Amino acid sequence: MKRTKNPHPAPPLPSHAPGMRIGILGGSFNPPHAAHRMISLIALKRLGLDQVWWLVTPGNPLKDNSALPDPLARRAQAVEMANHPRIKVSLIEDAIGTRYTYDTLAWLKARHPTVHFVWLMGADNLVGFHRWFRWNDIISIMPMAVFDRPGSTLSAARAHAALAFGQFRNKESSAKNLVLSKKPAWIFFHGRRSGLSSTELRDRRKNTDNKD
Repeated sequence: MKRTKNPHPAPPLPSHAPGMRIGILGGSFNPPHAAHRMISLIALKRLGLDQVWWLVTPGNPLKDNSALPDPLARRAQAVEMANHPRIKVSLIEDAIGTRYTYDTLAWLKARHPTVHFVWLMGADNLVGFHRWFRWNDIISIMPMAVFDRPGSTLSAARAHAALAFGQFRNKESSAKNLVLSKKPAWIFFHGRRSGLSSTELRDRRKNTDNKD
């Protein structure tokens, strides 16, 4: 059977080298916004990262993707929003055919074993993290940094995943050691927060369009 050509061929992964520390921020980026950039900048500084990669997903398995814009369009928006030499945007999930975070991270780890990756996520995602495919394996193969979000501080602290892996939580004061920590390992960053969300921005846009 002839293999169907990928309609959205992705460029190679961003340039990197053995020993680099790279944060991975995945999402639909529909649309990308300032909170994505803020988290990335905090991660670069506090985790001592060389780069942050934004992985634009073809579609979240836990959401309705019927109205999701083309990955290439979302990638272009993400590049414009990132606007930073050490924040890179990739469509690698579309290229390799993964839909679950675990599969993507396992692929990266297997093919780039000398790179030190860390998974980045907002506290609002930690609340439902236990619903993700092989969520407990994600934190076991890659350190994880969670960033506080308005309205999610307390619920994230009580989240199933936070309680299940409570003994492996690192102190913020040792943040720059996280990437090289024995896994499982994770950290919760307090401090600067942004209430922006892609859902809110889409709703605002929809309301504006309806008024025209």
